[in-house]
This record gives sequence, C-alpha cells and structure tokens, in this order.
Amino acid sequence: MGCDLVCRMALSLRQPMESGGWYPPPILGAFGATAAVARVLGLTPAQITSAFSLLLCQNSCPGEIKNSPDTVIRAIREAFPAHAAVLSCLLAERGVRGFEHPLEGPSGFFSLFAAGKYDPADLLDRWGERFWIEQLSFKKWPSCRATHSYIEAAQQLRALHDFSAGQIALVMIHGNEMQRMLCEPDAQRRAPQTIIDAKFSLPFTLAAALLHEEVTLDSFTPSTLRDPRLLELAAKIRFRPAGGGLRQRAAAGGLSILLCDGRELHLGVRDALGDPHRPLDDAALRGKFIDCAARAARPLPRVTAERLADRIFALELETDVGALLNGMYD
Repeated sequence: MGCDLVCRMALSLRQPMESGGWYPPPILGAFGATAAVARVLGLTPAQITSAFSLLLCQNSCPGEIKNSPDTVIRAIREAFPAHAAVLSCLLAERGVRGFEHPLEGPSGFFSLFAAGKYDPADLLDRWGERFWIEQLSFKKWPSCRATHSYIEAAQQLRALHDFSAGQIALVMIHGNEMQRMLCEPDAQRRAPQTIIDAKFSLPFTLAAALLHEEVTLDSFTPSTLRDPRLLELAAKIRFRPAGGGLRQRAAAGGLSILLCDGRELHLGVRDALGDPHRPLDDAALRGKFIDCAARAARPLPRVTAERLADRIFALELETDVGALLNGMYD
C-alpha cells in the first residue's frame, strides 16, 4: 500500500520535482513509508492526515546529492525518510495534530514540490484495485537501474563475439539524459572516489561488466575503485545521445564496442532484465537474498538464509511476520 502511494504521487506530478532542485526518491518514498507505518499502527484517518503533516515538516532531499563526488549520503538516503515516517506516525498516534490538507493545501506538498501542478485523477484512478507495485522492476545487479541495460548488453556481446577487455579500443554508450547524468562529469564518473558513486557511474559499472564475468557487490569495494585495469577500461568509454525508442525509456540503452582488430559490435536493450516484461525468476531473487544475508553485520549462515527465503516466498502462510524476523538468529 505504501509503495502504491509513492507511485501514484509520482505519476500525478505535472512538473518534475527536479526542476525545483529536489531529489524525488526519498521525498516521495517518505509518504509511502508513512502510509505503511500508519497501517501497521492502525491510525485513524485524522491521525494519518496528521502524520502526513508532521512528515511534511521534516521531509527534504536536495538535488545536490547528485553533484558532490565525495558524499556518501546517497548510500543512506532511505534512512532519513524511514526515521521521519516512524516519528511522524508515533507523534500522530499520541495526539499531535497536523494540517487539514498536507498534500493538496495551498502550501502543501504539491504546491511546495511541484508548483501545484498535479492531476488528482492519477492519485485515485482504480484506487485499491490496481496496484503499481506489479509494474516495478527487481534489480539483478547492485548498481543504479539505469546502468542495467548496458551491463546486459556487454555480457551478451561478449558471449556472442568472445572478446576480452584487452581487445577493446573504444566503447560508446547511447543513452538519454538520465544516462548522461551517470556519465558526466567525465573525470568523476571514470574514476569515482566512493563506492556509492561507483554504483551511479556508467563508465565504472560498464567497465566492471566488460572486465569480469559478473557484476556483484564485490565489484564495488575500496580495492576495485583503485583497480588500474578497470580504470583504464572506464577511460575508454564515451557517451552519445540516443534517438528513437531508446531515448524515451529511462532504463533502456544501446552499446557500441570498437575492438582493436577493427570489428564494431552493437546491441540495444529495450527492457533490462528484471523489468515486469522480463522478470527475474525465483531462483535469481533467492540467490540475491542469500548473498545479501551473508554480508549482513550479523551474517546469516547459508542454511538459515535458505530456510528464511522459503518462508518469505510463502509469506501469506505466516501467522506472525514479526516472529518470523525475530527468529532469524535462533
């Protein structure tokens, strides 16, 4: 339900939040988190309105988060809206009253973040019947979603034409404005200084895909940031605006590779793996979960993670989800 609210609010906007200097994901995500917490606490409609009001007093994320090469705020950006959501709902539950119209009021969310330009129909269309979560992607690789079509294209081209990273003379990325953002400024993107910046760097991520068999969490470590082979390959990657259908789709992309022997290889990916039209299978999702669980601050043994994965896949059979999570380390 929280996810659906985030999608509906975003779809209703008729002016991009970025135009006002905002960074939308955590700001919109905070409203979904608040809706979810309110549901768990069983808040009344009036309390939910107050919770949204209290959230509005705390909710912010400037677009500057994208511009500074040394910041790691992007890696923890969801912590702030999660904290604000819980705090707002707890305060509302205890009787702190908010505004009458925190969303659509003359100085509410839509006025502050989108100059009042939104369509209420997108908020309410088939409310409670259609859920946008069914149209979201699951990420196969641990990097920005806009890098995934290029990772996939690199892997397919290598499998088809059997070349090594050492044979590459030049790589051309064909993309839209989102991918341009992941390629510029050149110096920062080709040699990122932080792990989170590397995950939002198309040259670095694509170089990892061309150099290694797979892109995993091990592709983004302090040592890989200094890997001379990876940095040398990233320096050979250029950006070029795409045309046609690829330009219109945020996660689509095209790749051209010029090899030292003169061969030119081309491939476009319209819907990267994980898209609702090309969903990840249960085995891939299960593998991601087990791998991440093994890297936790308190790592889960593989047998425990496998047992937990089985129960999560059958979550509708659980009588108490809290007990399920509390028993992870039993």
